[in-house]
Amino acid sequence: MIKIGTSGYSFDDWVGTFYPPDIRKGDMLSYYAKHFNVVEINSSYYRIPHPAVFHQMEKKTAPGFEFFVKANKAMTHEGSTDRAIYEQFLDSCRPLVEAGKFSGVLAQFPWGFKYNEKNLDFLKKMRGNFGDTALVVEFRNDSWVKDEIFSLLEKESISFCAVDEPRLRGLVPPVVRYTAEPGYIRFHGRNARNWWASGGGGGDRYDYDYTEQELMEWLGKIKDLAATARKTYLFFNNCHAGQAARSAKLMERLLALEIK
Repeated sequence: MIKIGTSGYSFDDWVGTFYPPDIRKGDMLSYYAKHFNVVEINSSYYRIPHPAVFHQMEKKTAPGFEFFVKANKAMTHEGSTDRAIYEQFLDSCRPLVEAGKFSGVLAQFPWGFKYNEKNLDFLKKMRGNFGDTALVVEFRNDSWVKDEIFSLLEKESISFCAVDEPRLRGLVPPVVRYTAEPGYIRFHGRNARNWWASGGGGGDRYDYDYTEQELMEWLGKIKDLAATARKTYLFFNNCHAGQAARSAKLMERLLALEIK
């Protein structure tokens, strides 16, 4: 099973490109859920929400809809192993769990999180703090792309997140490996010019509109991953001006043709 969605949904610059011009902010998720059946929640990276926030989100989606929730920055960017933070995070997701719509946690690490013994130990502690929750890790530094790490992730039941991003030195190449459930791929765009721009991580870094040919490069890899994983998720993070939704729709069409 392959499910496709976007990294976030509540963007003002999607109005008029993906959302109708007159849509209200509170109606965005309901509209999104008519087009996609899974979403990544990124706001949890900045602040762990009250459970009521996820309760309201869940009510706006139909049965079968799924949520992946991004780990808080205290975990991935500040290296916290404080169990209280993890417990608070998981408690916030409880309404999604109770509704059967919580699919796991995405831990996106910064480029500065490099392969070394200290960070290996941190990954193991993170796995322990999340218990049985499905955990997906995305590395931005290519020092992690090695067989011994894939073996470790498999041993710890951590899913490796494959990425499409600019082909720049030090970034993770488009390597796909199945290490645990689920299969997971994120598409960030290939905006090499602005990737390391001052201020980083803003809209410009992800300002990229995929071509059909670029997405077709991934079809074989996606099929191979989906042949092993019970579920495979594809998320588009090129969120500038609705491009992620457009790319996700294009990938849906290409996969439908490929599978036929």
